Amino acid sequence: MVADAVKAGAILFVAALVQVTVLNRLEILGGGPDLLLLALVGVSLLRGSVFGAVGGFCAGLVVDTATLGTLGLTSLVLTLAGYWIGRYGETTGRDRAHAPFLSVAVVTVLYQFGLLVVHFVLGESAPAGAVVRSLVPAIVLNLILTAPIYALARRLLRPVNRDELTAEVQLLG
Repeated sequence: MVADAVKAGAILFVAALVQVTVLNRLEILGGGPDLLLLALVGVSLLRGSVFGAVGGFCAGLVVDTATLGTLGLTSLVLTLAGYWIGRYGETTGRDRAHAPFLSVAVVTVLYQFGLLVVHFVLGESAPAGAVVRSLVPAIVLNLILTAPIYALARRLLRPVNRDELTAEVQLLG
């Protein structure tokens, strides 16, 4: 369990640094890929909601401090994203082949609009038109990168077997 936490932390830390230093400046067709979000999807699907929430918070804190942005803004949105992706993986989607792709498409949209809402609530300027224009290219680029990033995360974090899942999540009904 500790080894998994260290591996997940290393994956998210490296993804956050690459995102901040290289990929934030990269723009293809009006949008850019989000490596940190893809790594968070991989960790959350493979390890669950607690790993996803804690990993999202810590990775968001790294991004916020590296970019000198509003502290906690990215952390809040990534914590929620990591938790809900982890819940999806725990309850229904962990073993399905389409789970990472569906998670990436949904969380890309929710992440962008989540950041927009938090900026709005804080009274900061947030260009909604730019977010909407860059959303489709961001989804396409993220979906292209989903398979290799998820395969890397799956290789580093072995999948949890079904016996451990039934002890972790008990469904009602």
